[in-house]
Amino acid sequence: MKKTKLFAVIGTLFLLLLCVTLISSDHLDGTNIEGTTSDIADFYAFEGEDPDSTVFIATIQGNLNPGGVTDNANFDEDVLIEFNIDNTGDLVEDLVIQAIKRGDSIHFFGPVVPNQTGLESQIITTTTHNVVQISTSTDTFITNENGMSFFAGPRRDSFYFDMNRFMDIKLGNAAPSGFYHS
Repeated sequence: MKKTKLFAVIGTLFLLLLCVTLISSDHLDGTNIEGTTSDIADFYAFEGEDPDSTVFIATIQGNLNPGGVTDNANFDEDVLIEFNIDNTGDLVEDLVIQAIKRGDSIHFFGPVVPNQTGLESQIITTTTHNVVQISTSTDTFITNENGMSFFAGPRRDSFYFDMNRFMDIKLGNAAPSGFYHS
């Protein structure tokens, strides 16, 4: 009887761990998009300094090495990043903000009511248009226009787990050296 309870507890803990793993952050994608310029790692939306403003952040290429050179982030002129905003709770976007690379800059369009809803999008060029030069690890460019601020460029992820270092330590190829601070 005691073995049965022990196996039940171990099985439950295993299932909980499996569930947590399956709904964890999306930093390790499938081979079709992993490491590409369309590999979205995270999305953040939160209240800005002013309670009437909202901050939207999308991170791509989440597995860039935070301890190394961060200028290896690439934006692709064929990848449109779109923030779909639902203001009515019907799970259909009421506004969109779009971002796409052109040359050495990112062009932002919106917020604007989309021409169509769903998975197909076209760049809406008939709306507010803001441009920001792509920042590097040494030069930061921010554009402030029309009551909005825009930034595009590589930055360290505030959430980071160094899988390579972990595996080196686990396999005995490296010793733990304290915590990583970004």
